[in-house]
Amino acid sequence: MVYASHISWRTPDSPIPIELYPSLAFDSLFGSQTGKLQGSILDEVLEEARSLRQKVNGSDQVKIDEYLTSVRETEQRLQKLNRQSAEDDKAAAKVSPDQRPPVGQPKDFREYARLMCDIIALAFQTDRSRVATLLLSRDLSGQVYPFLNVRDDHHSYSHSNEGPEYQGIVKFHVEQYAYLIDRLAKIQEGDSTVLDNSCLMFVSEHWNAHNGNQVPLVLAGGLGGQLKTGRSLDYLQSGNDKRKLCSLYLSLMDRMGLDLPQFGDSKERLAGI
Repeated sequence: MVYASHISWRTPDSPIPIELYPSLAFDSLFGSQTGKLQGSILDEVLEEARSLRQKVNGSDQVKIDEYLTSVRETEQRLQKLNRQSAEDDKAAAKVSPDQRPPVGQPKDFREYARLMCDIIALAFQTDRSRVATLLLSRDLSGQVYPFLNVRDDHHSYSHSNEGPEYQGIVKFHVEQYAYLIDRLAKIQEGDSTVLDNSCLMFVSEHWNAHNGNQVPLVLAGGLGGQLKTGRSLDYLQSGNDKRKLCSLYLSLMDRMGLDLPQFGDSKERLAGI
């Protein structure tokens, strides 16, 4: 099951642990110094931020305000989530009321997906990280979508792409991708936006059977002017050796300054990128 639930790996047999909980994803980026329900990680830096704000021009003042507001808004949503989780957990009654409650997940998967997207956007905006992967549904996870009026789990529909239930799930996933694109497009970064300086890939792990043949994918963002967008590229007639996903990864890494002789099963770059 480890190969069905991880998408980032240090070595062929050593996965990078996934982070299921929004609170811990947030903490890994920004820390959690206070451990209090009403505390904020911004408490530690507010004085420095105010001092810096007085020394910069108007546009930089706006940027500082955007950073602080984005961090605080996400933090408040996580605190609300944790309070709700604590109220639902009988064991929480034994926890001191001013301590950080047990980590939880939103009951509504829509809120969970948006919250994870917001944390990624916040990480990019504040430059805490410029690399992230988001797995909306792992293999055999049994993820259900009651808000889509879908009775069975995702995997049950994944072997056929013709039914309205599966199409509804795919549409929901694409909407989350579009949401993250929109978030990054609205964040200014110098003379461009965070989206202009990023590359967001949307892809499934397999087609309608247990293979990775002819899997469509979408790239969004300009990667700092390195990617030409607004195109549809068809590699169906190129032959298997000329359309490997790892070839695309090599092409993207070239544009990020990573010159690798090989990645995965490919030594070739993908033509036309």
